[in-house]
Amino acid sequence: MKKTIIDSAIVILLGLLIAVGPQFLFKTCPSHSSTYPLCHWTAQAELGMGMLIAALGLCLIVFNDSKMQIGLAIGILLTSIMVIGLPHALIGGCKDKIMACHRVAFPALTVIGAVLLVYSAVMVVYLEKKNSK
Repeated sequence: MKKTIIDSAIVILLGLLIAVGPQFLFKTCPSHSSTYPLCHWTAQAELGMGMLIAALGLCLIVFNDSKMQIGLAIGILLTSIMVIGLPHALIGGCKDKIMACHRVAFPALTVIGAVLLVYSAVMVVYLEKKNSK
């Protein structure tokens, strides 16, 4: 139970960092008059993905069934792939590579998403081994 709470706390923390990071910590490019740059929409999508990851982390605490936890960990793994894919392949950012989104926000999201991807993959393997015993 103690390991589950620690795993959940790490997932929730990373999910909240993905959600609020582009909004407050590593901001994307500012808007010009009434138009928003493309990276603004990437940050909005990351807000949703981060909240989903945090919710899945909360579900890890609530559901104690090992098969359910494996499914939640797989969901976190797949969502972390989306976190990495949004700024690089799906929505993207500003055309100029020296903008704030390419210098600060996207690298930070990539690192956080990669950490979450590796952590959730390890969690899936650990839970699967624990379940098979």
